[in-house]
Order: sequence, then C-alpha cells, then structure tokens
Amino acid sequence: MRAARNRGESKTDVTKVRAGTPYVWDGKNEDERPLTREEMQAGIEVYRKQRGRPTGGDKESTTIRFDRDVLAAFRAGGPGWQTRMNAALRDWLKTHSRE
Repeated sequence: MRAARNRGESKTDVTKVRAGTPYVWDGKNEDERPLTREEMQAGIEVYRKQRGRPTGGDKESTTIRFDRDVLAAFRAGGPGWQTRMNAALRDWLKTHSRE
C-alpha cells in the first residue's frame, strides 16, 4: 500500500486492481502458465531452506570487545576483515599453545 501511495495511487486505485479479473491462461504457451498452489508452496519452501547460515558450521557467534585501533586496522582491509581477524588469532594460537 505504501508503494502505491508513493506512486500517487489512491486506496481506491489499488482496490480496483485487486478486484480486477485474475490472469487467465490461454493454454498455448506452457511458459506463461500460472503456478499451481502446490508449485508455489514448493518454491517457497526451497527458497526458505536457502536462507540463513549454512548448517553444520563449526563457528560460534559471540560478543567481544576490541580496541578501536585494532578494529580499524582490520576493517581498513575491506570486506572479509572478520575472516582475516579469525586467521590472525588462529596463527597466534599456533605459536602460543599451552602444550
């Protein structure tokens, strides 16, 4: 509704469109055939499964505080700074293990 109002359409214009005759397939071109309710629902389910974090990851979300200059240095490298920070911590662990 907000998008319609931004285009200058009134509520009655939107109501007219909603009340109009739905699309009727002519039965000739299969590419123009509307999806059935089941096909639409299957597509929605596939889309929902693709969203979010990948399953089976070994990473854990946490909150941690760093000095501003440390964060600025990593962020200055552009996208992927969190991955680079993780790699730097991993390198540090290799040389500072308790074993």
